[in-house]
Amino acid sequence: MSSGELAKLAVSLAVCLGAGFIGSLFTRGAIPTWYAALNKPAFNPPNWVFAPVWTILYILMGIAAWLVWRRGPHTAGVKLALAFFALQLVLNIAWSVLFFYCHSPFYAYLEIVALWAFIVLTIVFFHQVSKPAAWLLLPYLLWVSFASVLNFVIWRLN
Repeated sequence: MSSGELAKLAVSLAVCLGAGFIGSLFTRGAIPTWYAALNKPAFNPPNWVFAPVWTILYILMGIAAWLVWRRGPHTAGVKLALAFFALQLVLNIAWSVLFFYCHSPFYAYLEIVALWAFIVLTIVFFHQVSKPAAWLLLPYLLWVSFASVLNFVIWRLN
């Protein structure tokens, strides 16, 4: 792997892990207070599960973005795929803001539905550029699907 490829991988990972860090800034304060007081379903994972799962997902997302980016901006579909990837990353952060910072499970649920749709679109566009990149986003889609159900149930219970 060339130094240019390695640099692109490092940037891709940093952007994704950075998005996770930004989201965590809006999350941390609410976990021991507001979130702890919410009624949650029996299938709600323990709090310690979320950080390692999200860290793995952000790493997979970074590798997926790198696999697309390394094809070059002149390759058909790369710019569009990365634009959708960027949009879903912004929506990912926005969910943390709505749910944890704004204490709004209802608006967070509406937002996570949009996030889910943008992840699907990103997978479709990634698939056109790099099939492995699309597959790397599948665990993310599955986790956000689970999170959507969890978000909905928390909204209904509270």
